[in-house]
Amino acid sequence: MPWLKLLLHAFKVFILFLCCTLLFYFALLWVNQEYESYHRYEKPKGAAVKVSAGDHKPAWAERLLLFYMDGE
Repeated sequence: MPWLKLLLHAFKVFILFLCCTLLFYFALLWVNQEYESYHRYEKPKGAAVKVSAGDHKPAWAERLLLFYMDGE
C-alpha cells in the first residue's frame, strides 16, 4: 500500500497549499479594506502652504537643457 501513503502525503500538501492561499487572499482583502478608507487627497490641516513653480514658464531651450542635465 505505498500508493495510499503517497496519496495521503499529496493530500497533506494540498491542504497546506490551500490554507496558505486562503491566508494570503484574506490578507489582501484586509489591506484593500484598510486603504479604501484612506483619503489621499484631503485638504492639509494646519498652516500648510501650496508650493508651486510660479508663473514663469521655461522656454523650450531651457527645458531641453534641463532634460539633458537630468538624463531623463
